[in-house]
Amino acid sequence: MDGLKLSIGQHSDRGRKESNQDFHGACLPREPQLSTKGVAVALADGISSSDAGRAAAEFAVGGFLEDYYCTSDAWSVKTSALRVLGATNSWLYSQTQQGQGRYDKDRGHVCTFSALVLKSTSAHVFHVGDGRVYQLRNGALEQLTNDHRVIVAQDKSYLSRALGINSQLDIDYRSLPIEQGDIFVLATDGVYEHAEPSLIADAIASHGNDLDAAARAVVDAAFRRGSPDNLTIQLVRVDALPVRELGEISRQLSELPLPPLLQPRMEFDGYTIVREVHASSRSHIYLAIDGESGARVIIKIPSIDLGGDAAYLESFLMEEWIARRIDSAHVLKAAPQTRKRNYIYVVTEFIEGRTLAQWMIDDPAPDLETVRGILEQTAKGLQAFHRLEMLHQDLRPENIMIDGAGTVKLIDFGSTRVAGIDESASRSERRQMAGTLQYAAPEYFLWEEGSTRSDQYSLGVIAYQMLSGRFPYGTGVAKCRTRAEQNRLKYASLMEWRRDVPAWVDGAIKKAAHPNPERRYEAISELVHDLRHPNRAFQSDRPPPLIERNPLVFWKLLSLILFALVVVLLATHPIAGA
Repeated sequence: MDGLKLSIGQHSDRGRKESNQDFHGACLPREPQLSTKGVAVALADGISSSDAGRAAAEFAVGGFLEDYYCTSDAWSVKTSALRVLGATNSWLYSQTQQGQGRYDKDRGHVCTFSALVLKSTSAHVFHVGDGRVYQLRNGALEQLTNDHRVIVAQDKSYLSRALGINSQLDIDYRSLPIEQGDIFVLATDGVYEHAEPSLIADAIASHGNDLDAAARAVVDAAFRRGSPDNLTIQLVRVDALPVRELGEISRQLSELPLPPLLQPRMEFDGYTIVREVHASSRSHIYLAIDGESGARVIIKIPSIDLGGDAAYLESFLMEEWIARRIDSAHVLKAAPQTRKRNYIYVVTEFIEGRTLAQWMIDDPAPDLETVRGILEQTAKGLQAFHRLEMLHQDLRPENIMIDGAGTVKLIDFGSTRVAGIDESASRSERRQMAGTLQYAAPEYFLWEEGSTRSDQYSLGVIAYQMLSGRFPYGTGVAKCRTRAEQNRLKYASLMEWRRDVPAWVDGAIKKAAHPNPERRYEAISELVHDLRHPNRAFQSDRPPPLIERNPLVFWKLLSLILFALVVVLLATHPIAGA
């Protein structure tokens, strides 16, 4: 499978300055990081008025190229880069405050910074300061960044934004699709102020595949034209784009066959099959014994009927990929992989217990404290997903396990959306209905992308169901296909079914399960807090009006009252001639 292929050329020179305050670098990783993180190129320019300018630039570029690849490969490029740059800025600012830059920012650990990350078929640009990033396509050079420099007079200006100036970092970000043949240019002001776009484009065209020579030619031209500053330029050409990228998952699909249907006592890849646990049209799940460790594990094999569906198989293998990256006591763990596999399958820990669906059947009227405990553990599992920019997207009682010790664990990650992987998928691949009808957030029915609030909605519905055995909107959500229809949905108060449930608990669940995601909690932690601590917004000295608690009874009573009034009027004012 073809992957992303790039050519890089770069050149830097101190020019007419005594020392070179610029620093630049690039990282072209091998798989799987090429697919999960992409290729990173960075350029920094330390301010010449500071003795620490070079150190700041070197720290910024070196730290970015090293730390970016240490971030979770489940994170999006934007999240990964901004986390790293935020930490870099904090360190540079602390050094500025400890030195001469505390009183004069021009003498601190300050530098401009521009970075380009190419991943899959997208370019991600991060920029602060007055360096520049351009895109060269079809002979035209387009500037992708804005200069953060304020001109005071003809020969006087200052940086309005840079790394190390302030404790808070305000950095520009943009992403754009790339095409084969695109060339990206990163340059410091010493270059672009003396080498116009046409000169840069001509130098690249005249040097063919030798991008290093093209970079030197541009720097030399800017120097000849009188540039008084350091000169640095980087050129990145897109030679090939990936058809599709999922790194290790793609490799497994291309190298491994589908397994046969398994039978009890059968030996399979070092495991002894004990029994079938569950079977559906999408997969078969077995309890097995690991021959090496003796541990009981769960083996999940894909459906033979769907063996030709590449999207299904990738989603299938993603479950183990996700399980290996989430470290939480409330999320199913992948079993250690100590030997080579000969087939496509997934191995996870065995949880001896029951699903929440079965638990609700066994305990149809649980007390509020027990429900809180299960919801709090479920929320911790969801938070573990959200910290890694993952959405579970199929939270339902069948996907929540409770073991013998009462520990809650989330299972089944077949619908999970991972931001870092989602960047590599086409729009058509992402456009799939997520979740199960009764528990899916209303926004999914409008084909909108989900958020952490979508998982929160599912948790709110489950909380309502645990306490009442019903759904807050019945089957109405799945029938709504417009936002207006969703806004007309009426929440049935829990207090109609459970008089022991406080109004403030009902209010918290109502907010979490609101049809409009903007009306839900900002974070699941707020819901968990409000389930234990009365929120004054949900408290009332009197019960809610009957029309809200039970509209049907309200209208029946109103009709009865109107009927009685008609009878009284007829009795006191008989119709003439009757």
